[in-house]
Amino acid sequence: MKKTLGILVLLVVICLITWYQNPVFLKPFNVSNLLNRTGLFGVIAIGVSFVIITGGIDLSIGSVVCLTGCLLPYLLFEHEWGVIPALIAVAFVSVMLGLIHGLLITKLNIQPFIVTLCGLLIYRGVARWFTADDTMGFKNEFETLKLLVTWKMPLFAKYQIPITLLIMLGLAVVAGVFLNQTIYGRYLFALGRNEQAAKYSGINTDNMKIMAYIICSATAGLGGVMFALDLNSIQPAGAGNFYELYAISAAVLGGCSLRGGEGTILGVVIGTAVMRVLRNSIGLIGIDDRLEFTIIGVVLLIGVIVDEIVKRYAAKRRASIEAKSSG
Repeated sequence: MKKTLGILVLLVVICLITWYQNPVFLKPFNVSNLLNRTGLFGVIAIGVSFVIITGGIDLSIGSVVCLTGCLLPYLLFEHEWGVIPALIAVAFVSVMLGLIHGLLITKLNIQPFIVTLCGLLIYRGVARWFTADDTMGFKNEFETLKLLVTWKMPLFAKYQIPITLLIMLGLAVVAGVFLNQTIYGRYLFALGRNEQAAKYSGINTDNMKIMAYIICSATAGLGGVMFALDLNSIQPAGAGNFYELYAISAAVLGGCSLRGGEGTILGVVIGTAVMRVLRNSIGLIGIDDRLEFTIIGVVLLIGVIVDEIVKRYAAKRRASIEAKSSG
């Protein structure tokens, strides 16, 4: 909870500084756009948090976003599939990619870094191949399908809540309940803390890992569809570039430890908001866009360093208290 509170304070501070520097930050159009992007990136960040909690990593998220985002309009226009069959096919592909990752990692003992790095290269290459590198779009058709991502709920004045944020929050609630209120969620945390101990306690660690990678790829597939519909088009050579880094950074900033066994969905959601607000702030304050990754990297590094210092201090304090009580 302390980590979540800390990242929430950081989010508030960044928002206040940005608003002070440029009042446009709180204008309805900017707030709506910010919430929309937070929702889109939050979906894939929630998915990767499951993998990180188990002590794994998934570098293929951006390419899965690209592949599924291109596949939907490709099936709708090039092969004239119906909307429902096309969505089912995209969901099936997403799940199968996660299953393949999980099987390669658990059954062949290949490192997650290698498996998902290969996926990053393969899936983008496949997307560029079947689209012939052409931009895939929905043109002026499928307006009802687009509303599933572009609809906004009016609030007051001209402020609106985009449905993408609502989808992300709904997914966050389901993920939070799963991780904290079900036996399988506790298994995932146990696996991340100590895989050998989890095995000896009777947990099928292979199945847990496979499930985590399936969830991660499924949410990346959902994210791909949402990004494509939101933008109304998708370019296979550039779509999803670095999205895996944004998702992993948001999860880590939100409290997920890359060593595994730690993390909260609420923290991941707030971490995603911090990443998007930072990116928005860079443009509004007038900082050179070329420094975007530098600033995000510095903030992430500072967050990790502070977290490590706090952990060491807490460990020393506990050891000191135990020594005094035993003495």
